[in-house]
Amino acid sequence: MSGFKYEILKVDKKTGARVGRLTTPHSVIETPVFMPVGTLATVKSLSPEELKDLGAQIILSNTYHLYLRPGTEVIKKAGGVHPFMNWDRSLLTDSGGFQIFSLSKLRKITDEGCTFSSVVDGSKHFLTPEDAMGIQNILGSDIMMAFDECTEPNCGYEKAKDAMERTLKWLDRCYKVSQDTSKQMLFPIIQGNVFKDLRIESAKRTAEYARCGIAVGGLSVGEPKPVMYEMLDEIRPYYPKDQPRYLMGVGSVDCIVEGVYRGIDMFDCVLPTRIARNGTAMTFRGNINLRNARFKDDFRPIDDECDCYCCRNYTRAYVRHLIIADEIFGGRLVSIHNIRTLMRLTDKLKEAIYQDRLTEFHDAFMADWKEKADVD
Repeated sequence: MSGFKYEILKVDKKTGARVGRLTTPHSVIETPVFMPVGTLATVKSLSPEELKDLGAQIILSNTYHLYLRPGTEVIKKAGGVHPFMNWDRSLLTDSGGFQIFSLSKLRKITDEGCTFSSVVDGSKHFLTPEDAMGIQNILGSDIMMAFDECTEPNCGYEKAKDAMERTLKWLDRCYKVSQDTSKQMLFPIIQGNVFKDLRIESAKRTAEYARCGIAVGGLSVGEPKPVMYEMLDEIRPYYPKDQPRYLMGVGSVDCIVEGVYRGIDMFDCVLPTRIARNGTAMTFRGNINLRNARFKDDFRPIDDECDCYCCRNYTRAYVRHLIIADEIFGGRLVSIHNIRTLMRLTDKLKEAIYQDRLTEFHDAFMADWKEKADVD
């Protein structure tokens, strides 16, 4: 593991939440961390330079989408995703398992692998765990995700168990073809749906494959938030103690606070940029819909406490005008604000852990949180 190391810098005395430092071949990442998602080797509408200014330490790209377009041959010729998109910090690639799950009408899963139809041109493809690893090798990400099977939250116990077992079989195959950890690290993924015994069994068996990180998948896919928190509480005793824990697909303000409170170190989600394009801005008190008419002549920043480019230079009224007029700049400005909000949030969580007051921070924060903020 010459290129990888995880150090725990501080543990909150009451909760056990950690501040850590994850070293990869491309950069050093302080955790807890939120990772903006650049599915197609770009975080929508934002440049790598802007992401760095916002505080992004690591971003995501997606194996499934990059495999389909522009294709592995193009990225191989470019030398990998890092030079292809001009990003010189850490990069994580999702294996494509979730994308295949979310396109349920277009796929067939067997123990051998997955047959699916391309969302680009309808062409048929067959992807095995070995293929997923090989594609990620070409992409050149620092962190590769194991190929897994995700299930919907109301799928039933037997289907969830079958998917968990298949994920573990696939993990073993991924592990066997990803032994070189000098440049890329494989993160295995805990599955098990919303069933406690399956989650615990998956956590125990998956941890055996974790070398410098472990992920929790199959949550935040439609189940109620309290159920997600319950699953995190159940599997927490079974994580490797000295490795980062990554909760996949979670990026709302409240879920990040609740996740860190439960020992999670890494998060990712398309949410901050997706809702930004519709005019929804994140704050520490809840989300603001800037399309609301009451912001038409509101000449204050989106958030008085935010230090982002948008809040330093533009008003709610102007940003609302851009969103209503369907101007691209409006979505860009709110994307900048939303990503910066999550970076500020993880900074505050680190500070609370360093001061052994995460419980107090959590309780006060959540008491003030509303899904839709009542902003003056």
